[in-house]
Amino acid sequence: MQLRYEVPSTEAALADWRHVHNVIVPPAALSLDEVRERAGRNRLEVAYLGDVLVGCTTVRPPAPGAEVPTATVIARVLPEHRRRGLGAELYARGLTQARELGAEAVETVVLAANEDGLRFAEKHGFAEYDRYVLPGDDALWIDLRLTGKS
Repeated sequence: MQLRYEVPSTEAALADWRHVHNVIVPPAALSLDEVRERAGRNRLEVAYLGDVLVGCTTVRPPAPGAEVPTATVIARVLPEHRRRGLGAELYARGLTQARELGAEAVETVVLAANEDGLRFAEKHGFAEYDRYVLPGDDALWIDLRLTGKS
């Protein structure tokens, strides 16, 4: 069975994208209004296997006028659907979208507590370049940059 992708333009799809995001990154849980705002500036997709919600993606386009156009690609798969190649498919799709948006470099960000996400990023050619805690928070975040071909 193939993955089916949906741009979250309906309330149900927005809620599905929000659900996956909030399960994977609980310290940065979003409201539906925040998801709507992100959908206006980023490329968001929800992934289903048949009718079953399995994951979501975010592609942040390169900033206008950046010296090196850099996009951020984030692929999220619900824990019960991991290790089946779904993340690789979501990531490849996001990478293609980033390149279509003019990205010459690709980054991702992973919650340090998400060991599966870190392993996935490293396996797909990303290398850590920064760790930080956001003001008023205690969650550790890791920024990674694509250094190899995936």
